[in-house]
Amino acid sequence: MTTPAVAAAQERTRHEESGRGTLVSAEKLYTLASPQAAAAELRAAGFADDTVRYAVVAYRLIYRTVDAHGRPTTASGLFALPLDAGRHLQAVSFAHGTGAHKDDSPSMRRGVFHSAPAIAHAAAGAAAVAPDYLGLGKGPGLHPWMDIGSETTASLDMLRAARAFAPRTGHVLDREVLVTGFSQGASAALGLGRALEAGEDRWFRLGALAPVSGAYDFGGAELPALVEGRLKAKPSVVYAAYTLVAFNRLHHIYDRPGEVFEYPYDATVEQRFDGAHTGLDLMQGTPDSLDDLLTEHGRALLAHPTGAMAAALRTTDAVCTDWKPRAPIRLYMATGDEEATTENTEHCRAALARKGVDAPVVDVGEVDYQESRHLGSNVAATTAIVRWFGELRRR
Repeated sequence: MTTPAVAAAQERTRHEESGRGTLVSAEKLYTLASPQAAAAELRAAGFADDTVRYAVVAYRLIYRTVDAHGRPTTASGLFALPLDAGRHLQAVSFAHGTGAHKDDSPSMRRGVFHSAPAIAHAAAGAAAVAPDYLGLGKGPGLHPWMDIGSETTASLDMLRAARAFAPRTGHVLDREVLVTGFSQGASAALGLGRALEAGEDRWFRLGALAPVSGAYDFGGAELPALVEGRLKAKPSVVYAAYTLVAFNRLHHIYDRPGEVFEYPYDATVEQRFDGAHTGLDLMQGTPDSLDDLLTEHGRALLAHPTGAMAAALRTTDAVCTDWKPRAPIRLYMATGDEEATTENTEHCRAALARKGVDAPVVDVGEVDYQESRHLGSNVAATTAIVRWFGELRRR
């Protein structure tokens, strides 16, 4: 029987042999030349600016990693550093929320929702490391949405690339990593934390975890709430389509789109998730109700998963159940979240409690961002997490 320690050692060996985390290129994207400029950047994205202490310089890193099948590929991400800070910096890894277009990622656009949390952490004095994930940003191929394994490897290898690049900027990254993420990225953050605590990297160790509004129990809480109409209708349609398309690409859960999608969407939905269509394209290219999108079989796959779908969801849903974090952890959420049911957070807290882990839930309240409490939770939680991580760094 392979022990966790042996498995971690084997994973380290595989990563070293494959060159995972090797820096391919680094490009300076922009400089926020004063704390005031960094604050303005955050305000433009709708985020608070009261934790800003430093100017910020942002880079795009491209690095070697592996795809969802373990084959060599490349990925990109945002690396944001505080200017005029000390030589030694603590890394904060931020995993972003759902995007379908390649530009829906931290390194592709500035002053926007996906990049703002990284800028906030850097402006507070941390080295912010924000992977774009596979297939987004400058990464080739399609994005394997909600695939925890590849989100974890992309995040860990981005940390390695950032550590390799940091000395070129006059910095060294400390061993302890503070890990956070929003929505899709909340599960990714837990996956990264699990890998770090398992010793899958020779240098980095987990310092703390702060996931926000995650679908931690994707099969047991999120999909039932979506199918039963307990979440906002239009985002539910898009998430249902994304789930079936993305999971089918990796796990082969249907043979033909017409098995799960109603006419005329059976001929168009898969192409909408090609990395070239925007969120607006997805909203306009899908119906307003699940009844118009899904066949009876498609709905059943989400409501009562079997076979390959059930097996895939068991892996996705293990982020809170198959390990025991030793580092401090807080679970952030928003009252009335209309996209990620708060049952996810409660199920995660309870699963961790059964293992003896105290994971307090921090409810940021009824917050809105562009009329969305789900998005608002990222805005409000970012400020709270920047403050908490700052307190941890000062200890």
